[in-house]
Amino acid sequence: MKPAVQKRLAIGAALAAVLLFLGANAHLLTVALRSQPDCRETAGAMPAMRSC
Repeated sequence: MKPAVQKRLAIGAALAAVLLFLGANAHLLTVALRSQPDCRETAGAMPAMRSC
């Protein structure tokens, strides 16, 4: 395998790993915010439920 091809593959794999990492974190954030919508803090107010 030529060095140029190997370099492109390495850069592509690194880019794919970064995109996968960012996508997974965005998914986790979305799920966390949607799981308990009543418990979100709004402008420093107290939580809506005591269990929050």
